[in-house]
Amino acid sequence: MLSNIIYVIVFLILAFVLSIAVKAITRGVEAKQTIKEEKKLDNTNENGNTNLEIINQIKDLKEMYDKGIIDENEFKKAKEKILK
Repeated sequence: MLSNIIYVIVFLILAFVLSIAVKAITRGVEAKQTIKEEKKLDNTNENGNTNLEIINQIKDLKEMYDKGIIDENEFKKAKEKILK
């Protein structure tokens, strides 16, 4: 009889420890997924900023070309340099 009570208590302790371990593993996996998603968003934002900078530089070049500050060859060379 006493041994059965001990077995039940040991089983309950093991079940409790396993439930805590499963919760910890689940939180870890969720945190890892969250970090991956944040990195993807950061990369997307960086690419978007880079594209905007390139667009703004080309617009500035176009304005300089339209005003006659630079000629067509200089405009093409500068544009190629920006796009590389």
